[in-house]
Amino acid sequence: MDRLIQRRTVLAAGSIATLAPGLLRAQSYKAEYKMSVVGNRPLGTSVAAFRWAELVAERTQGRINIKVYPGSQLVGGDQTREMVSMRQGVIDMVVSSTINLAPQIREMNLFSLPFLMPDSRAFDALTQGGPVRAALDAVLAQRDAVSLAWSENGFRQVSNSKRPVRKPDDLKGLKIRFAAGPIYSDIFNALGANPLQMSWADLQPALATGAVDGQETPVNVFLQSKLDAVNQRHLTLWNYVADANIFKVHKPVWESFSSADKDIVRASAVQAAQEHTASTRAGLGAGGDRSSLDELVKRNVKVEELTESEKSAFGAATKAVYEKWTANTGADLVRMAEAAVAKRS
Repeated sequence: MDRLIQRRTVLAAGSIATLAPGLLRAQSYKAEYKMSVVGNRPLGTSVAAFRWAELVAERTQGRINIKVYPGSQLVGGDQTREMVSMRQGVIDMVVSSTINLAPQIREMNLFSLPFLMPDSRAFDALTQGGPVRAALDAVLAQRDAVSLAWSENGFRQVSNSKRPVRKPDDLKGLKIRFAAGPIYSDIFNALGANPLQMSWADLQPALATGAVDGQETPVNVFLQSKLDAVNQRHLTLWNYVADANIFKVHKPVWESFSSADKDIVRASAVQAAQEHTASTRAGLGAGGDRSSLDELVKRNVKVEELTESEKSAFGAATKAVYEKWTANTGADLVRMAEAAVAKRS
């Protein structure tokens, strides 16, 4: 009798697995997936992370529950540790920038090569399909990260509390904060500045007290963070590098999802990335929309819009840095990127 009951139990379990594989798969999902992102709303990167989680929840009717941990709090505020923590299984998903990935993944320094990308079309040529995007996604895959979407966090501009900057000599002696990565130290040293690496959390107090003279972030981040309120009165538009954000999932988590749910998670990431890029680019002059630049003026920030000749002077001053970091990043990858930029539509 006992053997008969056991046999019926095994057959019943097999029937459930055959008839309702989706049910069993859903039961294997985590109650909560942890997503890390630097900063908090209203910063665009953080807004994009929350938007991704929101879209996934809506489209799965809450079956996939993603909780966003802003301020990189899962790694004690050190955004450069997010990738390592994801590989360790502490973090399930991350929206992180190439700047913060570069200390562990040398190929991500591509986006920090000075004056490689002159405009957003060049940025898109590297990130929205094509051989460069494929190569970088493959690099991430080797580290158990599945890349789903890329967005633009903005071309990084330089601001300071002391004086206008229109030529390399204007940066001499200024204490400029950078987020992470020795390439930024090399760039600002080449321009005669005094570069200081500092977390985002420590930046505003340092600017307010004058411990740091300036910083380099995109215009949208400058406005959202109200850096004009901490003595940043001079801002130079020089487009020296562009920061990319990557929407990633830990490979074991990704492989645990059904095919249908993978489609949902990916499509949600793509939409959040597209919305983020559109928001980043708004108000900077394209199509005649200068609302972000006008807002800077309203806040009594003096904006220096460099000519192509003036930008070329900065490019010439940092040429040795570009060449040094081409070798470090990977010459083949850089040549591929240069070709993509040259052919951009």
